[in-house]
Amino acid sequence: MPPTIGIVANEPSGDLLGAALIAALRERLPDARFVGVAGPRMLAEGCETLLPMERLSVMGLVEVLKVLPELLRLRRELVAYFRRLRPDVLIGVDAPDFNLGLERRLRRAGIRTVHMVSPTVWAWRAGRVRQIRRSVDLMLSIFPFEADFLDAREVPVRYVGHPLADAIPLEVDQAEARAALGLDIRGAEALVALLPGSRRAEVEELAEPMLETALRCHRERPDLRFVAPMVSESLCRIMEAERQRIAPDLPLVMVHGRSREAIAAADVVLTASGTATLEALLLKRPMLVAYRINPVTYHLVKALRLIKVRYAAMANLLAGRELAPEFIQERCTPDLMAPALLALLDDSGRRAGIAAEYERIHRTLRNDAARTAAAAVVDLMAAGSPPRGGR
Repeated sequence: MPPTIGIVANEPSGDLLGAALIAALRERLPDARFVGVAGPRMLAEGCETLLPMERLSVMGLVEVLKVLPELLRLRRELVAYFRRLRPDVLIGVDAPDFNLGLERRLRRAGIRTVHMVSPTVWAWRAGRVRQIRRSVDLMLSIFPFEADFLDAREVPVRYVGHPLADAIPLEVDQAEARAALGLDIRGAEALVALLPGSRRAEVEELAEPMLETALRCHRERPDLRFVAPMVSESLCRIMEAERQRIAPDLPLVMVHGRSREAIAAADVVLTASGTATLEALLLKRPMLVAYRINPVTYHLVKALRLIKVRYAAMANLLAGRELAPEFIQERCTPDLMAPALLALLDDSGRRAGIAAEYERIHRTLRNDAARTAAAAVVDLMAAGSPPRGGR
C-alpha cells in the first residue's frame, strides 16, 4: 500500500521548505500521498490541503490572542483527521507554537512525528526543549549550531542544511533577474528592493516606514529606482494603498511573488526580519533589516527577557556580527534608515566585503538539504510504529 505522509505548513517560508521536501520524498516514494495544510508551492508538488494555509498564519503574542480560539479549534480538527487517517508519518514544518502541539497529540496516538526547522530554543524560551522531546521522533535542523544544541539536550536531531542554500546558485546574475522581472532601469543610479514581510501584520507595520525611507532616499537621489515583491494580491493592495498615501510618485514597481528575483535584481535590500534576510544573504545582496511589532508584544518580550541572542536577523546570527544594520521597533524610522541605506549604496567596498562573507556562509549551508531530510524521514518510517503514548 502506498505510504501516506501528513505535512502541515503555516506560512510562505514553510510552504517553500515543505515543497522542496515533498519533491525529494517523491524521488524515494513516487506513489506516496501527501495531505495536510499546504500553500501554493506545496500544492504544485501534489499535496492535498485540508484548509487554506493563511488561516494558520499569525505573528506576535497579542495578535495570536485575538485568534487563539480559532487556531485551537483548527488544531483539534487536524488532530481528529490525522488520527482517523493514520499517516505513516506527520511532518510539521516550522510554526512550532502550532505544530509541536499537533505533533505531541499525534505522537501520543502512536503516529511517528517529524518537525522540520528547529524552534529557536537557542535564542529564547529554552524551556521548549522539554516540549520538543515529548512531541517529535525526529527534529530536522537547517542550521548546524542548532543540531549541536539539541543533541546535547537529548533531542533526536539530524542536520540537513537549508534547502534555499541548495536552490540558490553561488553566483547570481543581476542583469538576468532584472530582465526576468521586465525592469528597465537604464540610467538609474541603483535599484532598491523593499520587502515589508509576508504577513498582513508585518506589512501593516512596515509599509509606512519603508515607503517613507524610500521617498527620502529618492528625494536625495532622483535616479534611484525601487521594486517591492508582495506574496499575495491582498498584501499588494495594502502596500499600494500606503504608496498612494505616502509616495504616489515614487518610481516603485510592485510584483506578485518572485521575491528571489527582486532581491537578485537589487543593489541593496530593505527587508523585514525573517526568512527574507537569509534569502538576501544567499543572493549576496547587502541589506538593512527593519522590524516592528505590536508595542505590547515587544515590551512583554523585553520585560520577560525572553530574547537570548544579539541579533534579530538570521543573516547577522550566521555571520556572528551585524553586517546588516538592524532597525528594531522605535529605531524603525526613516530618519535612521534613509541615511543608512544611502551610506551602504555609497560604499562599494563595504558591499563587496559583505557579499564575500555571505558567499562563505552560503557554502557552509549547502548540504543537499531536501534529499538529506527525505532520507531521514524514510529511515524513520522504516523503523516502524512507536508505542502508543510516545516517550
